[in-house]
Amino acid sequence: MTDIHAPAQERPPRPSVRSANLPPVIVRQPPPLSVRLSQLLWALSFAAGGIGVVYHFVIRQDQLPLIAEAIRVVDGTREDATYTSAADIVYWSTFATMVTLLIVQITLLVSFMSRREGTRWWQLATLIVQGLLYAVALELVGGGDAGVLLRQVLTAQTGLVLLALVMSTFPAAIAWTARQHDVRRGTVASSAPDL
Repeated sequence: MTDIHAPAQERPPRPSVRSANLPPVIVRQPPPLSVRLSQLLWALSFAAGGIGVVYHFVIRQDQLPLIAEAIRVVDGTREDATYTSAADIVYWSTFATMVTLLIVQITLLVSFMSRREGTRWWQLATLIVQGLLYAVALELVGGGDAGVLLRQVLTAQTGLVLLALVMSTFPAAIAWTARQHDVRRGTVASSAPDL
């Protein structure tokens, strides 16, 4: 018969329920400086583009006769109404192109900040299109005294886009984009990785 009051045997230690191999947790880390600078340059280019669009609309009445005259130089055998219509078409085509490029570039910046693959190539494509179209369009709509400021604003916008693209190709920015997600080991509640 065993004595109930006898000292109990030592129990073995319980195994730990904590694993050294912690689960990966997606965290939100700030992007590197080159990405932030690229983002700032893009924002400045959007501001310049917005100013250019508004200014282009404001000087419309001054520019339409100059556009009509530039078209008349190409072929002066048409009626005056034809040149007025052609000037309207050229003006609104340029205006629509400026607005469309601005919207596309804003969308691509959101994609870049979300680390979507191939976004830089699309941004480069918009820069090439922007440079070509602005070079051609400003020959028609950038005349006169009012057109000088329009040329300067749109040139500044294109330059800012180029600088933003260059900043986004720095090694830290490329590594940040290639990672796509910032992951650490630990639990969701912990602020630093548990080792």
